[in-house]
Amino acid sequence: MEATDYLGPLSLVPAATAIVLAFVTRNTVISLLSACLVGVLIAGEGLLGLPTLLVGALGNTDFSWILLLEFFIGILIAFFQRTGAIQNFTAFIEQRAMSRVRVQLTAWLMGMFVYFSDYFSPLFVGSTMRSLSDRYQISREKLAYICDSTSAPVSILVPITGWAVFVAGLIIGMGPIETAADAMSAFIAAIPYNVYPLLSVAMVGLIASAWVPDFGPMRAAEARAQSEGKLIADGAEPLMAVELTEIQPASAIKTSLFWNFFLPVCMVVGFAIGAVVMLGSAKPLEAFMLAVFVLGIIMRIQGFSLAEITATAMMGIKGIMPAVIILAFAYALNDLSAALNTAEYVVTVTQDWLSPAVLPAVVFLICALIAFTTGTSWGTYAITIPIAIPLAFGFSGAELSSLVLATLAAVAGGGVFGDHCSPLSDTSILASTGAASDHIDHVKTQLPYALFLGLLSTAIYLVLGAVTLS
Repeated sequence: MEATDYLGPLSLVPAATAIVLAFVTRNTVISLLSACLVGVLIAGEGLLGLPTLLVGALGNTDFSWILLLEFFIGILIAFFQRTGAIQNFTAFIEQRAMSRVRVQLTAWLMGMFVYFSDYFSPLFVGSTMRSLSDRYQISREKLAYICDSTSAPVSILVPITGWAVFVAGLIIGMGPIETAADAMSAFIAAIPYNVYPLLSVAMVGLIASAWVPDFGPMRAAEARAQSEGKLIADGAEPLMAVELTEIQPASAIKTSLFWNFFLPVCMVVGFAIGAVVMLGSAKPLEAFMLAVFVLGIIMRIQGFSLAEITATAMMGIKGIMPAVIILAFAYALNDLSAALNTAEYVVTVTQDWLSPAVLPAVVFLICALIAFTTGTSWGTYAITIPIAIPLAFGFSGAELSSLVLATLAAVAGGGVFGDHCSPLSDTSILASTGAASDHIDHVKTQLPYALFLGLLSTAIYLVLGAVTLS
């Protein structure tokens, strides 16, 4: 969709519509569709502007990439279930004398291990741990929270991820940062200042280990799961379709935990890490395609017919479609927000009164607001880094000072914070999908944790500003 004239506060209306309706109606698809319709009307495109928006937002390489990635992830999960790999993995884990706490800690550690892709991590952890967490009466909302808060927060902290490469690439040419190596060095130096992701990952461990008790809606969800045995609330709609959650293992074919689970997982992880080292990008789509093709060949050798393999793949695609549909409308709304200059408006109304002492804290909150209203961390980075980092360099006399590093970290962490609070976030959608949780229930139960850490992060940035940056 082409950019419109400056609309000021009106540019916030579509995103606000989606967020309010999502909590009121509990129907994410209708909420996003309504927001897109409101947005094209505000932009003066009329009703016919809606199909134009959808074609422009979805008919491009970016969405085709995420569509294929989701398809292959869905197929791999379906193959895991049809071969009994997830059940075998559950039995393997249970041999380690598990408990509710240990199951949650295992999911936490797995989320940190699969750090290279914020798309794969929540789907993989949720799908592989769901059977085990169900057995120990851990609510689906709790599992979705663990998946969500160990995906993007870890990806933005590790220097060998697509997130790190993207953020580092945006600061090349600013101040003394002249090369990609300089930019990556600055990114690494900013990691200790990246308060929210560090606190977020630590918080999951504390909650999972029961050192910090559940609070807010999550406490009620956990009480429901333990006392009533209800893993999801009455009337909830799990984001993963039954075609994927109810696939039964083949009973007449002998499979292997190594060949049908560990090998494909190691292939995905190994390919992605190797691609990051050699090419600077994780190449998750190619990694999943390779794992799916290899596992399909293994299944054929084990005795699965080609018809059964194909049917299982189709069930995987069908099962992942609820998430794909929501992602499609979220992409369209993000494209609409860009056309309405939503982020630019938020930045414009705040940048004139910034000072060095409050710069990191204010940038953190601005990025959180932009990510919350658009549902994308990367889009937030692309918009705010070209404004915030040169401003920080201006305050620091063009030196790579603690002010610049803290501001860069505030941008990175603010995007993740906003994502964790937003029902429009792609990683939150995928966390709900992997855990087979109702998406709005996941957002509602995660929100108090995210807000608490967001306020704590803001306070830390203010203290940093007062002590070392002013």
